[in-house]
Parts: sequence; structure tokens; C-alpha cells
Amino acid sequence: MGKMIRMTMSDGAEIAVYHAEAEGERRGGLVLVQEIFGVTDHIRDLCDEYAADGYEVLSPAIFDREHRGFEANYTGPDYNRAVELARELHPFVQSLEDALVCINALKDKGPVFITGYCYGGSVAWAVAGISDDLAAASCYYGSLVPTVYADNIPKCATIAHFGRYDAGIPMEGVEALIEKAHPTAQIFVYDANHGFNSDRRKDYHEPSADLARERTLALFRACGG
Repeated sequence: MGKMIRMTMSDGAEIAVYHAEAEGERRGGLVLVQEIFGVTDHIRDLCDEYAADGYEVLSPAIFDREHRGFEANYTGPDYNRAVELARELHPFVQSLEDALVCINALKDKGPVFITGYCYGGSVAWAVAGISDDLAAASCYYGSLVPTVYADNIPKCATIAHFGRYDAGIPMEGVEALIEKAHPTAQIFVYDANHGFNSDRRKDYHEPSADLARERTLALFRACGG
């Protein structure tokens, strides 16, 4: 449904962005931020699904500067390269800037939303704390949300999704985040593991994925989408 285009980012770099046009009545724009594995077929499928729900979607290939066209599997050497890109080679703040450029490209057409998965979940939460142009955010299992960005209060209505059995995001941190009771944020915990939304992963948990998506769409629609 969608196609890769190229967009110029705030640092002057031209990177690939997956663009999916809204089907039927346009409900708004959506920036969808990838996992560490790139704009994979799974991410593109998610973009197409949101487009089918009426959202014009942009998903930037944020590692294009360091590894053009990077798409990885969830295991083996690909996984190690993904970790290297996310944790060592690519500045996290640049991912925020890329998301902001995509938001800016959509904001004159109607409300703009953001969602992200794993690495992208952290980006979505962080961007919700700095952008004045978002209507709502939905953040999936971002490890930096209950740690580095726990005190950042989102400027828009925001939900965050975590798996109770996610070894990489201890429940103590998530519970502490819940206790902060940020007025714009609601935190949901699912009986699932990390990556429960991806049907390409062994930890895919369909009931949790369906419920999180239902909550995401309900939020977007309640906020003008």
C-alpha cells in the first residue's frame, strides 16, 4: 500500500521514509517509529494497517545515515548490528529530530499522532514531551520511558504499553512510573513479554496486541483522529 520516499531531515541528511496514504476519510497524520531492526516488513505492515484506519503515515528509516536500508531479523548477527546502531552509532536525539520533521510535514493537514515500538516507543514518549504539535501518543515497551524519561510529562494525551514479563524493562520501574501519575499519561501493563505486538517474534501475544491497538485507536479518535 505504502511506498518509500526520501525526506530531508533537520541535519540536512536525506533519509528514506515509508509513506502510506490514508484510505477513505482521512482521520489525521501518524508518525510511526521503528524498532531497532529498521523499517522492516513488520513496520511497513503496521503503517499500512493504520493507513487502512484512515491515517496518513510516515515512518522514518532513522538509521539510514549509519546503515542505509538497514532491515534486520530478531536474532543472530542482524540483532547485534541493530544493537550497535541503536546504542553506539546513532544519536538518540537525532531520532527525536527525525520524528519532529515528520510531524511538521503532517501538521498542516489535521491532527498528528505518534506511535513507536521498543526503541520507537522511547522516541514516541520523548517526543510527546517536547512537541506542541501532537494530538496524542501511544508508546509500546520503550525501555527509556520508565528510566531516562520517567519525569518527562507528555504535552499531549499519551498511553504507554508494557509487558509484565519483559526482562529488559523491570516492573519496578514501570510501577514507579505509574505512581508518578502524570496527568496526561496512562500506563497499561499486559500479561506478555517484550515485543508482544510483533507477530514475527516468539513473544507475540495476540490478545495483548489486539487490546493495545484497540486502546491506541480509541485514544487517537478521542483526540480528534
